[in-house]
Amino acid sequence: MPVVRDHSELVYRVAHQPSAAASSPVAASWRRCMTLHKLAPEEARTPLRLLDSEFLSVRERSGELLAEAGIELDRLFATVGKAGCCLLLTDNDGVALERRGAVGDDADFRGVGLWSGTVWSEASVGTNGIGTAIADERAVVIQRDQHFLSRNIGLSCATAPIRDHRGRLAAAIDISTCRDDASEITMSILSQAVRDAAARIEAGLFRRAFAGARIVLVPVDRAGPALLAVGRDDLVLGATRAARQWLDLDDKRIAAGVPASDLLREDTSGDAAELPDAERAALRRVLSRANGNVSMAAELLGISRATLYRKMKRLSVN
Repeated sequence: MPVVRDHSELVYRVAHQPSAAASSPVAASWRRCMTLHKLAPEEARTPLRLLDSEFLSVRERSGELLAEAGIELDRLFATVGKAGCCLLLTDNDGVALERRGAVGDDADFRGVGLWSGTVWSEASVGTNGIGTAIADERAVVIQRDQHFLSRNIGLSCATAPIRDHRGRLAAAIDISTCRDDASEITMSILSQAVRDAAARIEAGLFRRAFAGARIVLVPVDRAGPALLAVGRDDLVLGATRAARQWLDLDDKRIAAGVPASDLLREDTSGDAAELPDAERAALRRVLSRANGNVSMAAELLGISRATLYRKMKRLSVN
C-alpha cells in the first residue's frame, strides 16, 4: 500500500519539524495528534461510536441546538446533497448528532464513519474537519491528504464552529465528500456555505436564549453574527462572540450592566437631560398603544388620569 506508506512518512516528517507546526495549522494538528493523542497515521482506526444509550443522552442535552439547526441542515443539504456531499451536525465534543446524506452515497459515508453517533474529535481520528475546527475554534477545510490518518485521505471536509449565546463553542457543522475531483475552489465554496449556515444557527440560538429582549445588530465587518440582546432599560443582557470581541465585552461586564447606547456610541451627553426625553418617549408609546385614549393610557401606566395630564403638560406631550 504505497499511498498509505507515503502519507504516513509525510506526516511523521512534517510533525517532527517545530517550524512547520508553527507556520501551518495542519502541521500543528498533526503534531497534536502524535504528541497529545498518541495516534499513528498508519493506524486502521475508525471513529469511536457511542452506545445507543449514550447517544440518546447526548442528543437530549443538545435539544435546543437540534431544534434550531434542523431547518439549516435541510436547506444546506438541498443545495449540496446531489453533489455527493454528506452533512454532519456535532456537539462540542465532535459527536455526530444529526446527519444528512443521499441514500446512494450512504455506503461510502458509513464505511468511513460519517454517521450519527460517531465521534470525530482529533483524539478519536486525528486531523479532520470537525475535530480540527473544534480544537482550533475556527472554520477549516481539511482536504484529502491533509487528514492525519492515511485511511481518511479520500475525504475532503469543510467545517465551521457554532457558538452559544455566551460566545462559547457549542457545536460544529460539516460538509464532507468522498469525490476525488473536489478541487480547492469547490471546497472554498462549500466552506462559505457551511460558515453561512453556522452563522444563521448561532443567531437563532442567541434569539432563543433572549426571546423577550430587543435584538440589536452591531454594524461590524467580522465573521459571525454580531448581536446584542438589550432589555427595556437599555442595558445589555447578552452578546454573541463577534459582538463581544468588537465591543470588548465579557460576562462580568455584562452582569455589571452596560447601556447599549454607550456601547454603540450614541449621543449620551448628560443623563439629567436624557431622563425627560426617555419619559416623553415612554408616554408617547403608551398613548399610541391606547390609540390616544388618556384614560386607558393612565390605566396602563397605573396612575391617575390627572397625574398623566400633568406629566403630559410638563413634557409637552400632546
